[in-house]
Amino acid sequence: MSPATTSGPVPEPVLEALRGLDTPTVCNALEVVAPARRGSGYTVSPLVCAHPRLPPIVGYARTATIRAMQPSGLDGRGVGAARLAYYRHVAEGPGPTITVVEDLDPVPGYGAWWGEVNTHVHRGLGSLGVLTNGSIRDLDVCAEGFQLLAGSIGPSHAHVHVVDVGVAVTVAGMSVRPGDLVHADRHGAVTVPAEVAAQVPEAAADLARAELVLIEASMEPGFGIEVLEGILTRGAGH
Repeated sequence: MSPATTSGPVPEPVLEALRGLDTPTVCNALEVVAPARRGSGYTVSPLVCAHPRLPPIVGYARTATIRAMQPSGLDGRGVGAARLAYYRHVAEGPGPTITVVEDLDPVPGYGAWWGEVNTHVHRGLGSLGVLTNGSIRDLDVCAEGFQLLAGSIGPSHAHVHVVDVGVAVTVAGMSVRPGDLVHADRHGAVTVPAEVAAQVPEAAADLARAELVLIEASMEPGFGIEVLEGILTRGAGH
């Protein structure tokens, strides 16, 4: 298991400000404060959101890989040790955390790691939610307030088991290292570089002001291509 790679905790006021933004807005702001990140660092495949009305979650990634199509090959003691090592990683500080799990099976989601028991355990260990290309189940009895963004919904856990813990993973096209700061909501997720995290809320506010000019103008009588051209020529809108 590798240690978390984050350079250090982001101040709580910054995390709180990020929680007040949706993930598309964070992506927009990152294009301003980290232009080299445009076109990368976010999910690009559709995900099922179990709780679309939950607010955005922001936390440090705890990562793992899983498989479910075949047994692990370990005896009971080995399975237990692997699972405990995984839970120790999830419980590591700093928090809050978001669990990011890559399903390595040729058919991701063949067996669900996520259901009633694991959502409650993870919430108890400080995790705000999960991002996975695998499957989820037990939707009616999962831990309250625990967000799940997954590749699919399925009925069985099959032979699901942990393969590796605290490693770089890729979920829905987004690469994540342990310790990366992740922002997620019903739209998907994005990693936020710690060194620019404090700049994101201000950049988002600037973009919102510029966009409001265009939105308000579009609702006024007489709005047309001439008005739109004038606004865009002045650089307003996005």
